[in-house]
Parts: sequence; C-alpha cells; structure tokens
Amino acid sequence: MFSSCGARDWSCSLMKFANFVGIILLLVGCAERNPVTLGPPFEGVAVPISEISQTSLTAHVIVSGTMIEKCPVAGCWFVVRDRTGTIRVDTKNAGFVVVDLPLKTTLTVSGRVATNGSERLVDATSVRY
Repeated sequence: MFSSCGARDWSCSLMKFANFVGIILLLVGCAERNPVTLGPPFEGVAVPISEISQTSLTAHVIVSGTMIEKCPVAGCWFVVRDRTGTIRVDTKNAGFVVVDLPLKTTLTVSGRVATNGSERLVDATSVRY
C-alpha cells in the first residue's frame, strides 16, 4: 500500500501518521474501563427494586439499574430502573451529585431505605458506575 511512497512524499507520510494515530485511538478506546465510585467503596449483592417496599426503614440496601431521570439543576437525586421497578435515589446527604452522569448510565447504589411521604426511596451513601 505504501511501498510506492518516496522519501519526500509528505502526503504519504501524513497518511502513515494518520493510520498510526487511528490505531492508537482504537486501542485506547477498547481498553477496559475501571468503575468509578462516588462516596466510600462498598461491597455486596444488589436486591431487586421491587423488594425495597418490604425492606425496613433505614435498612442498608444495594440496588443496580439504569438511571432514567435525574435532577436537572443540581443532580441531587435520580431515578433508577431495574427489571422489577423504579426507585428514587437521593444524594443530598452523600456529599456528591450526578449532574455530569448522562441518563441511561448503568450504576449500582449503596444506601439506606427512607421515605418521602408515602414514597420509598434510597438515601445514597455511594454510587458506582
């Protein structure tokens, strides 16, 4: 392909450089990404969101799902959906916000069960995405 390139053929050199940069970008883009945790690290198995209604208040829970809605101003709350339902997650007391996370981000939340009137929610302590 490049065997006919002359020593002073700048367009050929530019083509080689562009191919090299493209390969590097491809390799970097395919590298495995380490998860990011906001708040303290946590371990445990996620429970289905549908089970939160039977969980005692202030119990520690872990839920996993997709963020489908969030506070448009400050990112201080968001809604997570798994295959069993949805739940609101409050981050006001956690010391972090999710304003920079795009909707449809898959994440895992650690926190305590709380209520906002009659609605059950998770008062987050950590989020991993």
